[in-house]
Amino acid sequence: MIDKFLISSSVHVVVGTLVLTITLIAALTTGWLAWRGRALSRPSHVLLIATQLVLMAQALVGIKLLDQGQGVAQLFIHYVGGLAPLLFFSLLYWLPVSRPQTRTRLAAAVASGAFMFALMTFTIGRAYVRGNI
Repeated sequence: MIDKFLISSSVHVVVGTLVLTITLIAALTTGWLAWRGRALSRPSHVLLIATQLVLMAQALVGIKLLDQGQGVAQLFIHYVGGLAPLLFFSLLYWLPVSRPQTRTRLAAAVASGAFMFALMTFTIGRAYVRGNI
């Protein structure tokens, strides 16, 4: 059934822009909390969960586009750049960190890394589509 649905590549760009936006907001928010020496608050946890959900949505859209035969030449950058931020977030929750300030610093590093990987993937993908690569 899902094979009958076709997704436009413009959906991937829109969700990619959303990924960039939310990962930047998460990086800035957790960075600010880490700089102030504060623990992650409930709203910051909600922001981190929303960031992960958007990253998952983008990965699923990308997989569907690959299934449709689009973007096959960019497999490596999309898999590494698109899935690495999810690995970062998995490590954040798997690591047994008991001190709240340390967890906040780790969350800031994870969110910043997620933003950098998302920016790298988005930039390389856009350059490839435009024919610059």
